Amino acid sequence: MKVVIQRVRHASVTIDNEVFNKIEKGFMLLVGITDGDNEEIVDKMANKVVDLRIFDDPDGKMNLGIEEVGGSILSISQFTLYADCKKGRRPSFTAAARPEVSKPLYEKFNDVLAKRVEVKPGIFGAEMLIDLVNDGPITIVLDSKEIL
Repeated sequence: MKVVIQRVRHASVTIDNEVFNKIEKGFMLLVGITDGDNEEIVDKMANKVVDLRIFDDPDGKMNLGIEEVGGSILSISQFTLYADCKKGRRPSFTAAARPEVSKPLYEKFNDVLAKRVEVKPGIFGAEMLIDLVNDGPITIVLDSKEIL
């Protein structure tokens, strides 16, 4: 599982020319699921995201978590995080889990996050336009193979 975390001042997802969901201060997540991911991995990754202390304290040091600052999460499914660009010019996505596997795991990931913070998802598999203001800019990539 891979999660790209962007600390944002605000973010929104538009589907079919309508703003579907939006947040103010918080995280905009791109969430990729690969073969072999399971509910245990999803649970650990969701808690890792919420536990990250990447918001500034009064001294300007990244020392506060999303719960402490009252932030929200915009969570977007993103199979292209598993693009393989080693050969040719067209990426292969064979490492991304099939929708019948990844959709329930993505939904479980959002459910685990929502136990601790407000979560606004996109629609799995939809064409989405994402608008955000990256705060910092702060962007962090979590890969379950490297941190769990």
